[in-house]
Amino acid sequence: MLAVAALVAVVAVLWWLSSSWRDAVGGRAAGLLPGVRAPLLLIAHPDDECMFFAPTILGVLQGQRPLSVLCCSAGNYYNQGETRKKELIQSCAALGIAPSNVTLIDHRELPDSPTVKWDERLLSSLVLDHIQEKNIDLVITFDEGGVSGHPNHISLYRAVRSLHISRKLPKGCRVLLLESVNVVRKYLSILDLPLSLLCSRRDVLFISSGRQYTQAKKAMRHHQSQLLWFRHIYLFFSRYMMINTLTFLQDKKAEKEN
Repeated sequence: MLAVAALVAVVAVLWWLSSSWRDAVGGRAAGLLPGVRAPLLLIAHPDDECMFFAPTILGVLQGQRPLSVLCCSAGNYYNQGETRKKELIQSCAALGIAPSNVTLIDHRELPDSPTVKWDERLLSSLVLDHIQEKNIDLVITFDEGGVSGHPNHISLYRAVRSLHISRKLPKGCRVLLLESVNVVRKYLSILDLPLSLLCSRRDVLFISSGRQYTQAKKAMRHHQSQLLWFRHIYLFFSRYMMINTLTFLQDKKAEKEN
């Protein structure tokens, strides 16, 4: 009983601290993104935006930056593509992103699949076309771990890394990668805050307030086709619903990995 009470107390204190850090880090993050006018969130499936990137989305929008979303598949693994397209629009709206700023690619060679690695050349070409069309100057996407190890997530990283290495991105366009953490940290919820502050290799940190966390859960509820029992557990325990640590893709790192 005492252990439970202590845990509740710790969570309460961390939640309070997270709100304080959110305000402080929000300003610091803005300072790390000088001159960014047109950021792009690059995701693989409808629901990636709120399951993994909600703190980043809400933090960027709080900085009064217009955010675009490019989703590279309709999420048609279970033949629910048309439904999931509509759910993506509704979820983004709940997060504060206008439907006109949401683009979805539904290409037969980019199937929603937990076993398929997308064609890097095709994906790079499609992403680059969108970046150039929208004058994007910051791309936010998954890192090499893809958060969950999903090959579609990792394909996005590899495509953007390829553009970065080959110097095909527009001048001044940077890439910001969402840090993948181990499975224990992934499900620590707000309890991961000390580790995020002390252990993460980060350039930017976004921490959601209680209100923002509620907003992220509301967005996820628009993905009714995906709300199986285990995703309800994810909404409660995942640190990605409240904490995002991100790093810039660096030239030396990219060249080494290539």
